[in-house]
Amino acid sequence: MLAASLLAGCAQPLSAFQPGEDSTLLTTRLGKPAETYNLPDGGKRLMWPTQPLGYTTIAADVSADGKIESVRQVLQPGEFNQAQVGTWTKQDVLVHFGRPAEAKKMPRLNEEVWSYRYQDSGTWHLLYNFYFDQSGVLRLTQQSPDPLRQTGDTLY
Repeated sequence: MLAASLLAGCAQPLSAFQPGEDSTLLTTRLGKPAETYNLPDGGKRLMWPTQPLGYTTIAADVSADGKIESVRQVLQPGEFNQAQVGTWTKQDVLVHFGRPAEAKKMPRLNEEVWSYRYQDSGTWHLLYNFYFDQSGVLRLTQQSPDPLRQTGDTLY
C-alpha cells in the first residue's frame, strides 16, 4: 500500500502546485509526507521519497504561514550541483535531499558516504554519493553507476 501511494504521488504533475496555494493541497494530492524538516526562515520542507529503491524525491517548501513556495523533484543533477563541498554538512544534505538510499561508514578512511539513487537524462540509473569527514562536513561528491541496475558491463 505504501509503495502504491508513493507511485501515485510521483504521478501527480508537479506543475499542479502553484506558489501561494494552501499547503493542505500537498497532503490532499500526495498523501502524508514521509519526511519533514524545519527551514531557517521558519518554514518547512516536506518530502515524499521513493528511496531506497526508487529514483525520485518530491520536496515541497512551505512558508511559516502554510503557503506553498515550491515543489520539485530534488534527485537530479541541477539539485545535486547546489551542494557546496567544504561548507555543507550532513544536516544540509539531509534537509535538501532527504534520507539517503544507503549510508556507509568507512572507518579506515575516516569517512561516511551517503548515496542517493537517481535517473539522469531519463535513461541512466546512477548513484550520487556525498562523502563526509569525521566532523560531518561534505568533502567530495561523486556519481557512479547504480549496482542494482547493472548486468555485467551493461546498464539496463
